[in-house]
Amino acid sequence: MLAVVGTIPEADFPLAAGPVEMGDQGLRLDGRVIEVTRGTAALLAAAGACLETLRQPAPFAFLAGDTGLGHGSERLYEHLAGHLGETAFTAITFHYILPVVDWHQRVFFALEEMRPRPCLIADAGFMYVAKMSGLAPAYDLFTPDAGEMAFLADEEAPHPFYTRGFILHEDSRVPDLIRRAYAHGNAARYLLVKGSVDYLADRSGILATVQEPDVEALEPIGGTGDTLTGIVSALIASGWDIAEAAVLAARINRRAGELARPTPATSVADIIRRIPGALNEIYAPDAGHDFESSLLR
Repeated sequence: MLAVVGTIPEADFPLAAGPVEMGDQGLRLDGRVIEVTRGTAALLAAAGACLETLRQPAPFAFLAGDTGLGHGSERLYEHLAGHLGETAFTAITFHYILPVVDWHQRVFFALEEMRPRPCLIADAGFMYVAKMSGLAPAYDLFTPDAGEMAFLADEEAPHPFYTRGFILHEDSRVPDLIRRAYAHGNAARYLLVKGSVDYLADRSGILATVQEPDVEALEPIGGTGDTLTGIVSALIASGWDIAEAAVLAARINRRAGELARPTPATSVADIIRRIPGALNEIYAPDAGHDFESSLLR
């Protein structure tokens, strides 16, 4: 089973933990409806669509409301440190959460006690705090974009705000940023770097790239990086090898975007609706499946 940890940008959203229900209006957790726009909600929705297509259990979410002040993130850290050891997951994906090194250490100690050890995936704020804690190599997969790679590649930056200006984050520099991040111990076992070209890498170098279909209209649509992280998380939790899951997820995410025929009015929810069709087409084109998802239908 997949667990997703993250925050919702609502000050009054309470700490909540449980399986996420997929419905016509979006996501539902503990009786509350979560609008699917971008961020952790988009990641959860994409993972849920993928898991439902594969006939796997819905994702289990640990969520709290946080508008940037950190109160919800602190409640979430505290809950995880006290309760993660009571659970069993195949994979855990950590997403938007305020990076606080001390709290990360407490959560990591709880992760170390889990048996069997889940696959550890991090993006956004939790990827930052893993690097800031010196524990990036203990994670199995990071899913940064080129800008986030610049922080991982900067061995001296204590926080993303202080990434040195000479470490550029243009897509053309991604291979160099990957090398720097591994050279200084600031990368997970695998990196799936999101951008106009998606890169899969490990310490040995670039393992694969995915750049087709190239749909330029997707670039300004917020949340497409979150959907990629959600898809790869779902595939890993369903039993795929990490490297295979990363390449497959990049292809599915791009094809779902293409199937949505994006315009300036397209939302990330429109793309998520296309994930079952993209998965059916790419993963099982000859198997006779006709996958559908109830998510946001």
